[in-house]
Amino acid sequence: MRTRRGDRGQVTIEFLGMTPLIILTLVLVWQFVLVGYAYSLAGNAADEGVRAATAAPRGERSGACEQAALKHLSGVWRGAAKVDCGGTGFVTADVAIKVPVLFPGSISFPLTVHGHAGAVEEVKE
Repeated sequence: MRTRRGDRGQVTIEFLGMTPLIILTLVLVWQFVLVGYAYSLAGNAADEGVRAATAAPRGERSGACEQAALKHLSGVWRGAAKVDCGGTGFVTADVAIKVPVLFPGSISFPLTVHGHAGAVEEVKE
């Protein structure tokens, strides 16, 4: 009885052929995770900014809002973040964060994620 030797190493070749596809899939999943995380960070920063702005006196509102919003972003995300605060009676905060490619601190996508929050001004009597 003869043994078949023609398919020797077939599993290794198939694995090597699939490795780039597996790596590409993992990179795409990781990039989608970063996009979701950027949305989470932008929303949280806007919430924190508007919370600080509603409690601050009117003259210090914009500075308190921006400082509180940026405080909750790490250094890498903070660098390209833009914070806009405003409003009287109903205070709003808008935070824009650029989405990085593969890891924070690298090049960024042309995609900017926006977070928006609003709250009624606290009246101190």
